[in-house]
Amino acid sequence: MIKDNLRYTKEHEWILIEGEVGTVGITDFAQGELGDVVYLELPEVGAPVTFGESFGTIEAVKAVAELYAPVTGTITEVNTALSNQAALVNSDCYGAGWMVKIKLSHPSEVDGLLSPKDYEQLTA
Repeated sequence: MIKDNLRYTKEHEWILIEGEVGTVGITDFAQGELGDVVYLELPEVGAPVTFGESFGTIEAVKAVAELYAPVTGTITEVNTALSNQAALVNSDCYGAGWMVKIKLSHPSEVDGLLSPKDYEQLTA
């Protein structure tokens, strides 16, 4: 499942842009590859993140993986529900399983992300 209103990274993160803030999570493809998610390490509100650099980790039964920032900015919100319900990433990766919200420092970075069509080709 690839949503048309999102942009994607080659590392399988998605971002939904709403004004100056982007909501970030991992794609359906990524959660399927990882298997059952059991733990996430996410940054705190106020933490800076940099485009293409790690902002946390996701631990699943099969593997531990880095999470990469699709944009540069500052964390404005963290999905605290994931600390007790990491499986939301599996059951609703584009909804309740979102991870962080980032206030964009350089909105033009979004232009360099994959379109839904490009992401579909990447994962085909």
